[in-house]
Amino acid sequence: MNTEHLSEQQIIRREKLKEFSRLGIDTFPAESYPVSTTAAFIKSNYKGDENKDDFSEVCVAGRVVSIRDMGKASFAVLQDSTGKIQLYIRRDDIAKDEDKTLYNIVWKKLIDIGDIIGVKGYVFTTKTGETSIHVSEFKILSKSLRPLPVVKEKDGETFDEVTDAEFRYRQRYADLIVNPHVKEIFIKRTKMMNAIRDFLNERGALEVDTPVLQNIPGGAAARPFKTHHNALDIPFYLRIANELFLKRLIVGGFDWVYEFSRNFRNEGMDRTHNPEFTVLEFYVAYKDYLWMMHTTELLLEKTALAVNGTTIAMSGDKEIDFKAPYKRISMYDAIKEYTGIDISGKDEDGLREVCKQLGIHADKTIGKGKLIDEIFSEKCEGHFVQPTFIIDYPVEMSPLTKKHRSKPGLVERFELIVNGKEIANAYSELNDPLEQKERFEEQSKLMERGDDEAMYIDYDFLRALEYGMPPTSGIGFGIDRMAMLLTNQPSIQDVLFFPQMRPEKKITEEKDTETASK
Repeated sequence: MNTEHLSEQQIIRREKLKEFSRLGIDTFPAESYPVSTTAAFIKSNYKGDENKDDFSEVCVAGRVVSIRDMGKASFAVLQDSTGKIQLYIRRDDIAKDEDKTLYNIVWKKLIDIGDIIGVKGYVFTTKTGETSIHVSEFKILSKSLRPLPVVKEKDGETFDEVTDAEFRYRQRYADLIVNPHVKEIFIKRTKMMNAIRDFLNERGALEVDTPVLQNIPGGAAARPFKTHHNALDIPFYLRIANELFLKRLIVGGFDWVYEFSRNFRNEGMDRTHNPEFTVLEFYVAYKDYLWMMHTTELLLEKTALAVNGTTIAMSGDKEIDFKAPYKRISMYDAIKEYTGIDISGKDEDGLREVCKQLGIHADKTIGKGKLIDEIFSEKCEGHFVQPTFIIDYPVEMSPLTKKHRSKPGLVERFELIVNGKEIANAYSELNDPLEQKERFEEQSKLMERGDDEAMYIDYDFLRALEYGMPPTSGIGFGIDRMAMLLTNQPSIQDVLFFPQMRPEKKITEEKDTETASK
């Protein structure tokens, strides 16, 4: 890397690297380090004189996050994956013979905040009551060449906390170091997914994998990412949904399948949308959307308890209770309640007039289904804070859904709305191949009008339906949005390790300079 792009601190650290080399010390050793315990275990279990013999020899490793020099001794704080612990390092313990280089040069001058070290010693309690490790030996395990942002702590309070979103999302690795509490968000996310897996596995569901690269982007109304398969010399798409492949498995004889699916949609980005996101979808033979509503309530109640120990989740200052049962209201009734307008029976022109009356922009390319969706999204969705099932959608909004058994013009579909956003979408699945073909053809007409989110016709899926698919109910859960709710995070970027962002200008310039120099 061209040094003209390095900061003064980065240059100094590279000089220290050279000094380590001159001293014959490998700053990136290959051999394992014999870690025997963790910071959290020591702080939770050390009881002083009561069990000090059990902690007479410990070995921990982690990152140096602070150093206080006191001349012939110093205090430091080491942070490992479980937390922080104080180190007490005395010159005469580290350098037992006349050569004090290890302490005076290596520890005091070459070790920096951010370096990863291993230490051996015994646990004791300082005069101020701090559980600490009295270090008898230390070893550099990895030299940090880039300084961390400085975060100060005093009396249990954090000062100068790094909150800049641009830094935190772009350099999540550094965010996790300087804001270790962020780890808890992602630990809870994993707990959430494990709880869901346990719920499904206990009921006999089978976890499966389906293609990410698809020649037809089916299963949802969305704009896809397009790529090219060189060997086959044909276009492929990153999947927008895995629905049609999971239903193929129901055709093939599986009764209950599920998948945590990484999906991609080439659309807008905001606090609840990311172009790459995770969805849980599952499909169950011989069930309908009424059964699915009940199952959804049970799943979310159990998941909330597994993650937080309570069915109550906080979203900002709002309490959201995931305890079953949840309120149910039809889409038409919700629109009437919050707009005062009954849209049932209105045609496309009538719906455009309603949009105009409500101040909603209605693009000419979209049809009746999307017009209704726009009205609901703009005027109703945000009112539903507690978990609520919006049920019985117009047929035009749901090309993959079975028609309602008793309400003409509607389908057996629900969306679960929580805190003003859709969390889950479910159907009694359409299994009539002839009707499904007609629905796909209606979508093609919308595509011809310019709707780039209309569904493609998947002829292989229609062929699968012709073999016969049993009555089936299916659902898709937005895993990222669920994680936001259960960890009280305001943005989807806060529950993704590495959200998509524009290329960083500085990094791009450095890369261009390196390429030119070669």
